[in-house]
Parts: sequence; structure tokens; C-alpha cells
Amino acid sequence: MRFQIEKKYIRIGLIAFFVIAASICFYYLIFHGDRFSNQIGALFKVVSPVLYGIIISYLLTPLINNIETYLLSPVFLRNERKNNENVHKYMRCISIILTLIIVGIFIYGFFSILIPNIVTSVRNISIQFPNYINNLTIWSAKFLADNPDIETIVIRFLDTYSEEFYGYLNNSIVPQMETILRQVSLSMISLLKMLWNFVIGFVISIYVMYSKENFAGQAKKIVYSLLRRQAANQLIKDVRFASDTFIGFISGKIIDSFIIGCICFVGTSILQMPYALLISVIVGVTNVIPFFGPYLGAIPSAVLILMVNPVKCIYFILFILVLQQVDGNLIGPKILGESTGLSGFWVIFSITVFGGIMGVPGMIIGVPFFAVLYAFFRRHANRMLEKRGLPTETEKYLNVDYIEESNILIPRNVEQKSKKFFRIGRKKKKDDTQNEEVGEQNKL
Repeated sequence: MRFQIEKKYIRIGLIAFFVIAASICFYYLIFHGDRFSNQIGALFKVVSPVLYGIIISYLLTPLINNIETYLLSPVFLRNERKNNENVHKYMRCISIILTLIIVGIFIYGFFSILIPNIVTSVRNISIQFPNYINNLTIWSAKFLADNPDIETIVIRFLDTYSEEFYGYLNNSIVPQMETILRQVSLSMISLLKMLWNFVIGFVISIYVMYSKENFAGQAKKIVYSLLRRQAANQLIKDVRFASDTFIGFISGKIIDSFIIGCICFVGTSILQMPYALLISVIVGVTNVIPFFGPYLGAIPSAVLILMVNPVKCIYFILFILVLQQVDGNLIGPKILGESTGLSGFWVIFSITVFGGIMGVPGMIIGVPFFAVLYAFFRRHANRMLEKRGLPTETEKYLNVDYIEESNILIPRNVEQKSKKFFRIGRKKKKDDTQNEEVGEQNKL
């Protein structure tokens, strides 16, 4: 007699195994989180070149697709050669080479213009720094002389915290100088290692870009082999939606930040601000971070202008406020469109949470990542509501009091509830007066 195992018992066994394994992992994560994070960090160091290669190829894929579609296809893909594999290979090689040339020229041109000006600006700042401090001191003394109340507050503040700062400088900073230098040297070594991993990742990205359709086909093949057809189709659709959201937001934000940096350079040049190029680079780079980025870039720029000319610092702050309003209401929506579909609250929430977990990279990718999660939960909730025969529009639930068995939404009657509230209040007052009368009779 041949022994056979029913499929349901295999399924139950697999479910039990995964539940036990997940419980063990959860216990290890809660009570041994430091060891878990160290192992994750070590694993990330090993696979970081591959991750860099995947990220680079992912960011350059839209440019490759546009070159192949609009530039190479009209030339190579004629009617008699559409199915020729060699033609597609030649097109892919040429598109990768053109993409690398375009990106290389852009990076070289950007830094060849930027770095000399930044070096010159930093050198001038270091040379003129004593004069800036002197000018700031004279201006602040004159300002405080005209405002004695503010002068009293500033002097009191300096008297309170100057001794604490002096003690902290002598007791903490100076004895730790050797440790600080050691950490700086280790940071330089880590930076060199990261650059080396980036070079390896750049080489890996070429292979990924060349065979990206093959990798996508293999992934779909695995998905269809493991899941049912409907679930596999939904998963592929979700991955495509996540990819479109990420690439649309990141590429749009980079273009938006470049435009803001150019407008900032033109505006600061017209206003004759000091170090216009350096300030524009700071504003443009920090603008990649949603919501908080413009203010993070404006603070050091305003301090830099304040040391040179305090009056122009006020003009710069007003200019930045106007520029960010134009970006938030005009330029940003035109470029990004509805790429995230998140309200202002969820944008701030995602930046705060992911920024606290991952730092600056989390602040950049937090918005599109949370937008994907938000879209998934919204679609699942809408699907469950449709199964129960309920509407999916949020506006229909704003004033709902309850839902009847026939799936009819009963709105809340504000006037009736307010009357009921006041009636209960009057009844309570009558009861209180009766209790007071009974208490007085008992006293008598």
C-alpha cells in the first residue's frame, strides 16, 4: 500500500512552520535588537555594491528607454528587422553608451563650474571671516544701542550661558580632540570605501541595464510559479505602481530642485547677494527633501549673508519665502503632479517618521514609500467596502451616524442631538433641585 500525504496537511504544516519561525524572529528582534541591527549592517556592507548598481540602473532606466524609443527605434527598427535580436542588442549597447556619455557630461559640467566657485567662496569666507565678525559686532551693538530692552535681554542671556559654554569647551571638547581626529580619519576611510563600492556598483549597473528585461521576466516567472494567477497579476500591478511612484517622484523632485536652484541664483544675483552661487547650490540641494528641505537650506544661507550684510539677510529671507510659495503652488505641482496623492499631514508624517529612522535618505524616500503604502491600504479598504456593498468615497462618511442593514448610510442629525442634549441638561437641573428639597426636609 502506497503512503500518501494530503495537501491540506502539508499546507497546515507549512503555515505552522512559518508562524513558529516568525515568532522566533519577532522574539529575537525585540530582545536582541542590537545584534540584529549589527548583522543587518554587516550584510548591507557586503551587498552594498550590488544595491548601488541596482539603484543607479533604476534611476537611469527612464533615460535609456527614451533614447531607445525616440532616437534609435526610428533608425534601427524598420519593418523587415523588427524581430532581429541583434538589432535590439545593438540598440541597447548604443543607448547605454549614450546614457553614460550624457550623464558624464552633465556631472563634469556641473562640478567643473560649481567646485571652483565654491572653493573661491569658501576661501573668501575664511579670509574675510574676521571682518564679517567685526561688521556683525558693530551692527549688533548699534542695533542694541537703539533698543535698550533687547540689549538687556541679550546681555543677560550671554552672562547666563557664556560660562557654561566655556566650561563645556575646556572640559569636553579640548580633552576629546584626539578622539575627534581619530573619528575624522576613520570617516575618511569609510568615505573612500564607499566611493570604491560606488565604482563597483556603477560597473554592475551596466550589466543590469543591459539585461533589465531578462531580469524582469525572470521575476515574473517566479511570481507566477508561486502564486495564483489573480494574486500574481495583482502583485505585478502593485510593483509597477510602486516603481512608477518612486521614479516619478524622485526624478520630478530632482528636476524641481534644479529649477529652484537656477531661479535662486538669478534672484540672488539680481539682488546682489554675496556668494550667490554657493547659496543657490545649498538651496537647490536641500530642496530635494520635501517640506523641510527649503528651510534647512535657507538657515545656513541666511547666516552666511548675515555675517556679510545683515540688511540683505532680511531681503534674502523674504526672497526665499516667496520662492518657496511659487515652488509649492506653481512649479512643484506642474512637475510632480499627483505623483504621491498624499495630503499635507501625511507628507509631514512620512518625512518625520522615516527621517527619524533613516536620516536624510529617509526624508527623501519617505514620501514616495509612504504613498505606496497608503495606496495599498486604500485599495484594500475600498475592495472590502465594495464586497459589502458600501460606497468607497470618503465624503459620504463624513456625517454618517450609523449604517442600516440594507447598507443605507444614515446621516447625523445635529439639531436633534443638540436638542436632546439640552433637554437632558434641563432634566438634570430639575432632579438636582428635587434632591436639594429632599435634603433640606431631612435636615428639618
